[in-house]
Amino acid sequence: MFFGMGRLVEPALFCALEVPGVRPQRRPLAVLDLICMRCFRWLLILSLFASCAGAATTKQSKPARPPNIILITLDTTRADRMGFLGSTRGLTPNLDAVAQQSVVFSRAYAHVPLTTPSHANIFTGTYPQFNHLSFMGQPLAADLPNLPDILKHHGYKTAAFVGSMIVDPRSPVAAGFGRGFDTYDAPFHNRRKGEDRYRSVERRAGAVVDSALTWLSTHRQGPFFIWVHCYDPHAPYEPPEPYKTRYAAEPYDGEIAYTDSEMGKLFSGLRSLSLYDNAMIAVMADHGEALGEHGEHHHGVFLYDETIHVPLLIKLPGQHFAGKRVDERARLVDIAPTILEEVGVAIPTAMQGESLLRLMKAGGGITPTIGVDADRPAYAESDYAHRAFGWSALRSWRTGKYLYVDAPERELYDQTADPKAVLNLAPNARAVADTMQSQADEFRRKTMRAEDATDVCIDRAQYIRTCGTYASSKGTALSPEQSESLRALGYVGTDSSAAAEGADRGPDPKGKTDIADLLDQALVSIQEEGFKEAIPKLQEVLKAEPNTPLAYLELGRAYVHMKEPETALPFLRTAVEKLPEDGMARFMLGRALVETGNWGEAAPQFEAALAHAPSSPNLHFYLAVVYERTKKIPEAMKQFRETIALEPDHFRSNLLLGRLLAMQGDSAEALPYLREAAKIDPKSIEAHLFLANVYAKLGQRANAERERAAVERLKLGKP
Repeated sequence: MFFGMGRLVEPALFCALEVPGVRPQRRPLAVLDLICMRCFRWLLILSLFASCAGAATTKQSKPARPPNIILITLDTTRADRMGFLGSTRGLTPNLDAVAQQSVVFSRAYAHVPLTTPSHANIFTGTYPQFNHLSFMGQPLAADLPNLPDILKHHGYKTAAFVGSMIVDPRSPVAAGFGRGFDTYDAPFHNRRKGEDRYRSVERRAGAVVDSALTWLSTHRQGPFFIWVHCYDPHAPYEPPEPYKTRYAAEPYDGEIAYTDSEMGKLFSGLRSLSLYDNAMIAVMADHGEALGEHGEHHHGVFLYDETIHVPLLIKLPGQHFAGKRVDERARLVDIAPTILEEVGVAIPTAMQGESLLRLMKAGGGITPTIGVDADRPAYAESDYAHRAFGWSALRSWRTGKYLYVDAPERELYDQTADPKAVLNLAPNARAVADTMQSQADEFRRKTMRAEDATDVCIDRAQYIRTCGTYASSKGTALSPEQSESLRALGYVGTDSSAAAEGADRGPDPKGKTDIADLLDQALVSIQEEGFKEAIPKLQEVLKAEPNTPLAYLELGRAYVHMKEPETALPFLRTAVEKLPEDGMARFMLGRALVETGNWGEAAPQFEAALAHAPSSPNLHFYLAVVYERTKKIPEAMKQFRETIALEPDHFRSNLLLGRLLAMQGDSAEALPYLREAAKIDPKSIEAHLFLANVYAKLGQRANAERERAAVERLKLGKP
């Protein structure tokens, strides 16, 4: 039996059977015998019908234990690398084996070619124009429907095992993603100088799978919902051996092959724990990777199939419909409704996706299904080029045989005849392009939140005249911490969209791929602390595109890290002029001003950065230091206290606030802060020295001597 599946087993096959031995005989019977015979006959008929009805509804009844659910997301994984989708590269034998026991969706599509927004689509069943996540750093709002939260409230144990800080809810870039999870295994931190990226901002699939299997070994009773996220195919492509050597010419393929091997370990572990057969397993990518197609090397800007078409397979409990292939479109927003319908939980009305079970059940066999639903159009959008570079945002609409891209130079492709999207039909098929544009605009309007829809421009001409640029979601300024976390993962971590305010849609990204590639190379160099290598690349970007705000900011950052703050200042001043709302630009200018001794001029920059990120403990701390240096003692104390309120274990704030209070003659109030500083870092000579002085002023000689002794031990290198 399958919990809440509602699958019928063709009742007509049973109910149409002749009922033997019940035709009345034409011989005299006593009245009582006749009545008994008729009663027996009808009871038999009713019992057979009841048995028939029972067989017909067995699939709808709930078993004693609902099915376990395993949701697997493979980051940055192209559909055309999957053997079960036709690849002959031989990279995915383990996924291919599971596909034979699953329903495979040959045309599944993402909605945003970025990690956190795409996972928001998966978990909430909503589009970016509704959930307001089209870029990294935007929070997953508490009022959105959320698959793990819903399942938790229906008795499921929930756990997440993720491969990157990009989806760590404790990081500044994935706020809200922990909602509904009892366990969230994400042991990440910002990368320190010289530290291995696989021990800081991400981890390999093997570590993710090991953590998941360890958890499963103690939660076999279920029901459980687990999310397993593997980040390996994301750049930089550095597969471990033997895949590094075997795929030296195509390291991206090596990452896919390595990830598949770890999927094999996961599936084998599920079988050994007797958890495989009766589980629902859904495997998908969040988006693909361009690998140079259409001029894009990674992902985030364009909306062609190389980044939007994703692999998707769903194994049902008991391997129901094993080997079936569905050729209708499926969308990542359909995943959450599908899982909820499968386990018999009501689908929230706010979810905008549609369950895929109807497509899975259609036809009843393993042959492809075509035409079950009239059409499931697939919508996608990208604000990355707009927010990162000030170029135009993009939207796409797939329906019928066409792919339409809404851009300054709009695009239309016949995907049946031109699957690689090479021949743009829009200039010569204006009526079709206009129809597609109208459909996409209307769809987007209908799938927005009600409070947003009233402000949207639908008419294309009016849109260009009055709306100017269009960010598809409510923009939010990134804090310096968010920017830094995104840079550590290879993403542009700033918001350049303000630079284009009031203009038209901005330059078409199609003509800017070389610049984007140079910026990307510079970011990778900076990420690996290769500031010297990044500088000429950024200078080349500015030579080709002098109005690129991000290049000024990154060039200034590089010079600051190379201890050349004077050289950095003009670039950072230009960055702030072009990006007045960017927290990182303000922060870096403030830092360069501090390092050149311009403390008074630095304060307004830190104040502006803090206004955009009031919950940033580090910004409160930096501003406190600047205030103290410029003799604004009450303001400095306030900022130190704000820092500690946000981060009680902030060592420098406890230390400096304690010292400042002691210098103001308030030793009693200074004492708890200095004690806390010494507790946080017991090897700090400063903390013990300040404590000794405060104890002495308070007349606590024994404590003062103890702290002085600690200072002497630490000076000698003794613990």
